[in-house]
Amino acid sequence: MPKREPGKVPRIAADIAAKIERGTYPPGSALPSVPELQAAEGIAYQTARDVYGLLEDQGLVFSRRGKGTYVSLVLGKVLRDSTSRYLPSARSQGGAVGAFDAEIRRMGLVPKSVPVVIARERPPKRVAELLDIHHATKALKRERVMPVASPENSDVSEVVQLATSWFPPDVVDACPSLEKQNTGPGGSKSRLAEAGYAQVRLREEIEVRSPSEEEAKCLGIPVDQAVLEITHQGITAENRIVEVCLHVMPRTKWKIAYEWVIGS
Repeated sequence: MPKREPGKVPRIAADIAAKIERGTYPPGSALPSVPELQAAEGIAYQTARDVYGLLEDQGLVFSRRGKGTYVSLVLGKVLRDSTSRYLPSARSQGGAVGAFDAEIRRMGLVPKSVPVVIARERPPKRVAELLDIHHATKALKRERVMPVASPENSDVSEVVQLATSWFPPDVVDACPSLEKQNTGPGGSKSRLAEAGYAQVRLREEIEVRSPSEEEAKCLGIPVDQAVLEITHQGITAENRIVEVCLHVMPRTKWKIAYEWVIGS
């Protein structure tokens, strides 16, 4: 196994980071391949891989297996302002089809369309408990891979979130739009409101954990890089949870904000 050269890794990574900051390598641009970086710097193959690993950990680059390493489209972090992101006006701003769509467009990026996996399946035990359904009951699953692309080059995209929503079967029967690929302006929350299941309260639980191998591969991050998992719950005036969404997000790409009024 080749020996690592730890002194060279931060130095070369810092040089590439400086070029990214100056715009020499703009967002979405391809970086030299690992063998090319190895040859250019006169370093070991593993050292070149470690350089890109460090830059991935800093959120500056992302990799696509078999395609190479690219400068991140999201330099900095997406602000997920949970205080306002689910307001109807925010979810449908500019014709957006949901909160994620709207906040990405506000950054000047374009959410890239990827087919939603829609199926009726048994949800995870924790989700079944929250929806108050039997563990063997099949709920509706909407599983989404959520990449963003540059308006100038839609061929390069970066996955910044995985999100899987679950809905109880009786709610889906009353709101068939939930089984469509595109749920329309405002997204599923607007369609639920139209069907009589308006969400008047939201609850979110946040956990920091390691990704699965499949999650890391899909997000283009190292398997040892932590992700945020948000368990989002939509609650009606009758105190019923009609939606549970599991968001999996790279810690390097997101910051989360909340604001609320406290009593005296």
